[in-house]
Amino acid sequence: MGIGRFAFTPMMPLMVRDGSLDAVTGTEWATANYVGYLLGAISASWFARSPRRGLQVGLVGVAATTLAMAWGDAALPWVGMALRGSAGVFSAWVLVCASSWCLPELARRHATSLGGWIYTGVGLGIAATGVLTWLGGAQAATVLWVELGLLATVGAVQVMRRLPAQPAAAASGVAGAPRPAAPAVASGNLGVVLCYSAFGFGYIIPATFLPTMARQLVSDPLVFGLTWPIFGMAAVLSVAFAAHRLHGWSRRKVWAIAQGVMAVGTVLPLLQPALWVLAASAVLVGGTFMVTTMAGLQLARERMPANPTALLARMTTGFAAGQIAGPLLVRLIGDTRVAGLDALSLASAAAGLLLAITSVWLWREGSGSASDARSS
Repeated sequence: MGIGRFAFTPMMPLMVRDGSLDAVTGTEWATANYVGYLLGAISASWFARSPRRGLQVGLVGVAATTLAMAWGDAALPWVGMALRGSAGVFSAWVLVCASSWCLPELARRHATSLGGWIYTGVGLGIAATGVLTWLGGAQAATVLWVELGLLATVGAVQVMRRLPAQPAAAASGVAGAPRPAAPAVASGNLGVVLCYSAFGFGYIIPATFLPTMARQLVSDPLVFGLTWPIFGMAAVLSVAFAAHRLHGWSRRKVWAIAQGVMAVGTVLPLLQPALWVLAASAVLVGGTFMVTTMAGLQLARERMPANPTALLARMTTGFAAGQIAGPLLVRLIGDTRVAGLDALSLASAAAGLLLAITSVWLWREGSGSASDARSS
């Protein structure tokens, strides 16, 4: 899923270099991916009774849409937009269904403490994509899309071959057990939803445009392409650290710290146009975006332990809306400059401000709430 959903980020500057894409169309394709992710998150409930099936369908779709991007071209903008939108849908299905299938499977194996580790996979996919586009950046973008598609296909086949069959007891329990209705979202959760929405807006600016920013400084893909492997490895290591060392911390304070660090990483490129600054931004943002995801969703389960579905749905919707708003803001600003800042700089400044404000709110609320002091 990390390959299929995030491959376009390091590929966009290479496609612009090859003349097969322009910046405006690239931003529209990125937005289509985020809209698709929202639709996928909403429709993932189709697989509630068989998340294993949803995982298989999502993996096939991720591999197919990644491979088909070799035929994406600005001359046929709707093809690329449809492919990136579909990749967003399939990516959401994989993430939701992998979580839904994996956690009960770990419980069946008496290994629930390993649940946080599954999210390192997203970072591994990002890192693998970054390394391939970094080392192979001299190749045509079309060739790289084929290679990424084949890599995603091999990974999907390996996962599906190793997926154990659903235990009969679990299957009968899913089919026969009564399902409690999802309760209404309790009052007082609006702030949590808004904070998670700000997270979606804040992380997506560097997650979409870091390689493009680096290419503006240097044209060598062996240099500007390094930002994305750094981003992915930071995600892997941070999730592993959080799963191993921070499992007893207050989820709200973990979220507040991660969102504050992300705010610093988002505004760093505004201070100085240098490659080392972009590398530091990749570490700070890449090292917090999956930790923030885990902490936010775990906090939702703490606040509504009986059935957090309604709150999770609102948080996911807000997050997806924030993702969509980021590239759209860059697109709307266009060539306009305000106080000497271009579209990317203005969007980064807005993202950093929102992240900082919500980080302070989360920390203050966490300090004043006894219930959030309990460990997850």
